[in-house]
Amino acid sequence: MQNLISDLDIITEEKKTEEACETVKVSKDENTGKERKLYIESYGCQMNFSDSEIVTSIMQENGFDTTSNFSEADVVFLNTCSIREKAEQTVRKRLSQFNRAKREKPGMMIGVLGCMAERLKDKLLEEEKIVDLVVGPDAYRDLPGLVKQVDDGQKAVNTFLSREETYADISPVRLNSNGVTAFISIMRGCDNMCSFCVVPFTRGRERSRDPYSIVKEAQDLYDKGYREVTLLGQNVDSYKWSPEVNNKARLEKSEVSEIINFANLIEMVAKVSPDLRVRFSTSHPKDITDQVLHTMKKYENICNYIHLPAQSGNSRVLKLMNRTYTRDWYINRVDAIRDIIGEDCGISSDMIAGFCSETEEEHQETLTLMDYVKYDFSYMFFYSERPGTLAAKKYEDDIPLEVKKRRLSEIINKQQGHALERNKRDIGKVHQVLIEGTSKRSEDDLQGRNTANKVVIFPKKHYSKGQYVNVLVEDCTAATLFGKIVD
Repeated sequence: MQNLISDLDIITEEKKTEEACETVKVSKDENTGKERKLYIESYGCQMNFSDSEIVTSIMQENGFDTTSNFSEADVVFLNTCSIREKAEQTVRKRLSQFNRAKREKPGMMIGVLGCMAERLKDKLLEEEKIVDLVVGPDAYRDLPGLVKQVDDGQKAVNTFLSREETYADISPVRLNSNGVTAFISIMRGCDNMCSFCVVPFTRGRERSRDPYSIVKEAQDLYDKGYREVTLLGQNVDSYKWSPEVNNKARLEKSEVSEIINFANLIEMVAKVSPDLRVRFSTSHPKDITDQVLHTMKKYENICNYIHLPAQSGNSRVLKLMNRTYTRDWYINRVDAIRDIIGEDCGISSDMIAGFCSETEEEHQETLTLMDYVKYDFSYMFFYSERPGTLAAKKYEDDIPLEVKKRRLSEIINKQQGHALERNKRDIGKVHQVLIEGTSKRSEDDLQGRNTANKVVIFPKKHYSKGQYVNVLVEDCTAATLFGKIVD
C-alpha cells in the first residue's frame, strides 16, 4: 500500500469532494395500478433526499406510482441544490435532457423543487421557460394542486417560506433504501446567516419538529427492521421544542412539558432500543454543548461521530464568514469531544479554500487547524460566490481561481494523510459494525460502518445486512477499513 499521495490522487479526490453536493438519488419502481407515474431525482445534501421521501409520500397519496425510468414518467421532479454554482449547472444540464425527452412525450410535466427553485423562483418559468412547475421546500403539501394547475394548461409556482411547516405528520416513503439505515428530519431552516451560504434564503427560518413525532418515526423504523437512524437538520444542536412555543402539538398528561433540547432528543431516540443506532448531522461549533457530548457517552447506541464544519482555521476569515466563533472556540469544542467521548470519536469537517481576502498566512492556519484536529474525513471546496448572500453583497471575490485550486489541493492532500493516519490507528482493534449490504467491489464481501462512521469491508460468510458483527481490522486505506469477523 502506498503512503505517498500522487498528483492523480489529488485530482481524483478534488473531483470527488467538488461533486459531494451533486450526488443523485432517483425514485424507486412501485406499481400499484395508479393512473400516473412520478420520477423524482435528488441532488445535494441529506435534507434534500429526506425531502424527496416526503414528496413521494404526498404524491402517492394523490394518485401516483413511482418509476426509476424518467422516460416512463408523467411527472418528473428534480429536487435541487444551490449551495454551489456547479450544482446548479448540473441541474440545468439534466433539465435539458428532460426537455428533449418531453418533445418525444409532450404530456410530460417537469418540475423543479428545493433550494434552486426557492432561489430562482418564477424566473425558471417566465424567463428560461425550461420547467412547468416550481416549488420551494416548504410548499410540498401544495404539489397535488399545483400539478392539477399544470394539467389545466397553466404554469405553477409556490415558493412561500413557512415559519411552521415541519411535515411532522407525513410518513416518508423510503427511496433507495437498504432497509437498514434511514434519515429522520428533526428541524427545518437555519438562523445562522453564514455570509457565504444560501440556505437561510432557500429554506427559511429555523423551526423544530415535535419530538414525540420523531420518536414515533424512529420506533416505526425499528419495528420495520431498520437498525440505524440519522437525525437531520441544518444545525441539529439548536433544536429546541416546548409545548408553550409549539402549541399546536397535543401532549398527553404523562409527557413532560419543559423545553426539550437536542441532548434530550437524542436520549429519547436512543431509548427506543439499544439495538437502534443513532447518528446526527450537522453540528454547528457555536452550539454543540457538553450536555450533548455527555449524553453521547452515556448511550452506547449513540454513535461516536460528529460532523463539525470548521470552514476555516483563521479567526478573521471566520468573522467574515459570520460563523460567530473563533479558532480558539473551535479548538475548545474539539478538545471537549476528545476529553468526554474519547480520542477514537470520529470528527469530520467542511473546509472552504480561498474565501474573500484570505491571505496565504490565513490559509496556512487552516492547514495547522487540520494538523491539530486530524479529521477522519472532510468535505472540501474552493469558495464559490452565491448570488444574494451577504458575502456577495459585501465582499469582493478577489482570490484568483488558480490560487483557490492550489489551496484546495493542499487541503485535500493534508486530509488524505490525516485520514490514513487515523485509519491506521484502527488496525488490530475489534469494531462493532452494522452490516448495510454487499460491498461495491465484490459480491463475496459485505460492508458496513463502525460507530465512528468509517466504512468497513469484510468477507461475507453466512452473515447478512441488518446484523451487528464484530470485525477485527487488518488493513486500511485513507477511505476504508478491511478486516474479518471475529466472535
